[in-house]
Amino acid sequence: MPRRVLIVPDKFKGTLTAQAAAELIAQGWRQVCPNDTLELLPMSDGGDGFGEVLSRLLPVQVRTTSTLDAAHQPIVAAWWWDPNGRTAIIESALVIGLALLPAAKYHPFHLDTFGLGAVLEAAFEVGAQRCLIGIGGSATNDGGFGMARSLGWQFLNHDHKPIEKWTELTTLQHLISPPRRAFDPQVLVAVDVQNPLLGEQGASRIYGPQKGLRPEDMAHAECCLKRLAEVVECDLQLGVRGEPGTGAAGGLGFGLRSFLGARLQSGFKLFAENAKLDERIRAAQLVLTGEGAIDASTLMGKGVGEIARLAREHGVPCLGLAGTLVESQATEAATNNFTKLYGIVPQLTGLEEAKRDPSIWLPRLAAAAAKAWMQPGMAV
Repeated sequence: MPRRVLIVPDKFKGTLTAQAAAELIAQGWRQVCPNDTLELLPMSDGGDGFGEVLSRLLPVQVRTTSTLDAAHQPIVAAWWWDPNGRTAIIESALVIGLALLPAAKYHPFHLDTFGLGAVLEAAFEVGAQRCLIGIGGSATNDGGFGMARSLGWQFLNHDHKPIEKWTELTTLQHLISPPRRAFDPQVLVAVDVQNPLLGEQGASRIYGPQKGLRPEDMAHAECCLKRLAEVVECDLQLGVRGEPGTGAAGGLGFGLRSFLGARLQSGFKLFAENAKLDERIRAAQLVLTGEGAIDASTLMGKGVGEIARLAREHGVPCLGLAGTLVESQATEAATNNFTKLYGIVPQLTGLEEAKRDPSIWLPRLAAAAAKAWMQPGMAV
């Protein structure tokens, strides 16, 4: 019998956007089950693709703002505006994202979040009452220092002179806030990690290496962010450095929390609320989800794992489709929330071939999953 199938994947990082992944999964599934009704719902938990995903769920207009990337090179950044809900959607990866920069050309000590301020200011100027910001995928590690400077905050050193580089924050003594706006919009920050700003699990040590921080850089980066947190606590009476998510995006979560009064929220929950995900899952007879790699971390609050958990709560079977399925953890995952797991690697081909042309292999994986699902005793 034809089924109603909800296809709700995350991006396959480095190869496919969530939208592309959803379309390819649907393509493969239709080859085997052409009569099924497929609903495509690309998802994001706050990283790259956050803006595109949410823009498909809300009646928004695309806006653009001239600004600077993390290396202070001119760019035109897109964001989205919902005039009826007075809501702006901003994806920081489109402004200060690591993917926007040539590989290994810039060191994080020479990058900052300054360009994000112009996009936020543009949203404020059109009268945004609510800003939804996805902050994953950044190239930066400045604790939101650049963004705050762009919005008018001053950071003064021992000589009462303005600090212009985040690597000089060890000399920070005082903050001077900009004039208050007539109305401060509600800022909701979609974070996809729970790390605090500082420490062994903090921004610099956990995510700095993938942005180019070297072991010999860690002590200085940590000292800069620690001093920033200390002065925020002293001058603003705001002790948030240990809050989960403040270490997201090189401490941008901390900066938005401290300088804009933002509320940090699970990116997946933000997506789920705006997508009315519970209703969509309850209406489905089968859920297909997936991402680049399904492993133990998938079950630790990541979007794909949460999709499987929700499907199980509602009694709806859920199949997980991965670029790479870590076999040693597959059994554990399957016995938790997924009904069945499938992986391009190792089930269909090797890693290099899978990354070379995922548009061939993902539909094949979906078709294989559909055939297996149609076997007696599997489909329910």
